[in-house]
Amino acid sequence: MARTGRPKALLELSEDEREQLQRWARRRKSSQALALRARIVLACASGLSNKEVATQEQVSTPTVGKWRSRFIEARLDGLADDPRPGRPATVTAEQVEDVVVATLESTPKNATHWTRAKMAERTGLSKSTIGRIWKAFELKPHREEGFKLSNDPLFVEKVYDVIGLYVDPPESAVVLCVDEKSQVQALARSQPAFPMMPGMSEKRTHDYVRHGTTSLFAAFNTADGTVISSLHRKHRAVEFKKFLAKIDTEVPDHLDVHLVCDNYSTHKHPTVSRWLEAHPRFHMHFTPTYSSWINQVERFFAYVTADLLQRSDHRSVQALEADIRNWVKAWNEDPRPFIWTKTAEEILTSLTRLLKRINGAGH
Repeated sequence: MARTGRPKALLELSEDEREQLQRWARRRKSSQALALRARIVLACASGLSNKEVATQEQVSTPTVGKWRSRFIEARLDGLADDPRPGRPATVTAEQVEDVVVATLESTPKNATHWTRAKMAERTGLSKSTIGRIWKAFELKPHREEGFKLSNDPLFVEKVYDVIGLYVDPPESAVVLCVDEKSQVQALARSQPAFPMMPGMSEKRTHDYVRHGTTSLFAAFNTADGTVISSLHRKHRAVEFKKFLAKIDTEVPDHLDVHLVCDNYSTHKHPTVSRWLEAHPRFHMHFTPTYSSWINQVERFFAYVTADLLQRSDHRSVQALEADIRNWVKAWNEDPRPFIWTKTAEEILTSLTRLLKRINGAGH
């Protein structure tokens, strides 16, 4: 006689159990583990053997036996996961809500923002628990970011104007982002720096001696990334007009020149306006107030600062200017244009969402 193995316990379903198992098995939002267990029980109830169910669901035979037995023993409740070992949770939902609301809507006594230690003292929870709650809700009280919204009544028009030059530049023309990096200081450290070594970062003294300042005028070509630059000890309308004259000599005569500038008074001085009237191929495009982020030359200045000025050590303005000229020359040997990807509509939509979030947080 062929061996049939140990007889299986009879598995029968009530109508309510069958309907619930079928819902678990087909609902997309169900846990995949729970859906599998429901399918196993339904298949077993249809009369299939453990081995046949295992083949059908592509699981092991012991897995089928486990959930068959669990269902027979505890019915639908038996398909839930076993409680995990360890101490049960001691932080209630009300405590979590209290931490989140206090973080968002209050400040501690004699401080501008919450720290884990201060919030732990307030709530009686541990600092690590506070940290986990903040992480779960993406709260970072120790961090802040600066911003200033433009109050320019022509903000929308100026955004469309400037972004239009970036994404759809005019034909037979060059688009230059222009600005001055003023008050660049020639700083001499009081002591020589300690060079970087394995396990030790470079060390510099915090004190220095000032040896004068200079201003870097730059016109960043949005098409190819090249830069026309000039250095002046002052940054008045007179110097800006000289810089415009330099641009005029370096840009081929057959091209129109579109300049993207901020609203600094120097750029609108009568001296500059008269020069522009005498050179009709120049067209000025002003960025909205408090919107330096829209002027690509600001990103170029950030490279100058990070690569050269941040750790500079110059004993004279002449030495500083020589280094800046060499740095710009090297940049132009391998220029890097910036690829502008945001349209004016996308920028305005993002600002609208920000304003809604800010206004909502204030109520």
